[in-house]
Amino acid sequence: MNFGKALEELKNGNKIAREGWNGKGMYIFKHEGFDTNEVSNITGNKHDNVPPFICMKTADKNVVFGWLASQTDMLAEDWKIIR
Repeated sequence: MNFGKALEELKNGNKIAREGWNGKGMYIFKHEGFDTNEVSNITGNKHDNVPPFICMKTADKNVVFGWLASQTDMLAEDWKIIR
């Protein structure tokens, strides 16, 4: 599927990945963010919050917070849902 359809799947709570990614087990997913209570413990400001963002599970089983798509990713047609 294309990137637009993949983003819709991501917004619907599905994990997605590209066939062309070399790393085994890699995928991206939407994190719902952090509420003001969680963030205020870090920042000291009770009005701070973190809105939803995209994370990537890497081949070495780490999670990267704040994944950004490359131009190649955005133009790719090999996106798939991970089940």
